[in-house]
Amino acid sequence: MGSGSGVGSEVGAGVDAASGITAPRRLRTYAARMSGGGSTGVRAAPREIGWSVLGTLLGLTLTAVPTHLTHMPPSAQMFVIGSFGSSAVLLFAAPSAPFSQPRCLVGGHVLSALTGVTTVLLLPDEAVYTGAVAAAVALAIMQLTRTVHPPAGATALIAVVEPHVRQLGYGFVLAPVLVGVLILLLVALVVNNLSADPRRHYPRTWW
Repeated sequence: MGSGSGVGSEVGAGVDAASGITAPRRLRTYAARMSGGGSTGVRAAPREIGWSVLGTLLGLTLTAVPTHLTHMPPSAQMFVIGSFGSSAVLLFAAPSAPFSQPRCLVGGHVLSALTGVTTVLLLPDEAVYTGAVAAAVALAIMQLTRTVHPPAGATALIAVVEPHVRQLGYGFVLAPVLVGVLILLLVALVVNNLSADPRRHYPRTWW
């Protein structure tokens, strides 16, 4: 009886018997992880901003061309260019980042597009969870294949939520996704390497 009473009082006090840490302390430790404390980085120099703006303007302008050639409706063009816009931020503002490298750029978008289209074929497109499944599975595949490219999560989602894109089926993977990504890659190679700053030279690695 005495032993049982002791255990009961220990649990009642909010103590983890295995670690000896009280529940309030656990909550404080958990909350402390959200405190941040790191630096947000330095402001980019005007020259760097200029290269980033130039690359984004050229890349997205040229990327829009295939969508017009394939006669995609304006709504589909808007969503597709939206995911490429996020890629442009990485390619021209952070060309040295691991997520910006060609393997991640091309592989991430293509695998995510394939995942999105396949999800639409396997699950009801009107279900509230279908888009979430597409994005989550695409992320898992990117992590397994070392092709994580954050904007590609939007590509998987686009394949599910946009009716005009759904009608393209697996053609969506080829155009506009693969064609557009290759255009962005080409522009990134040209523009980033025009700079004399070695920190902008692209890519750091192909594979």
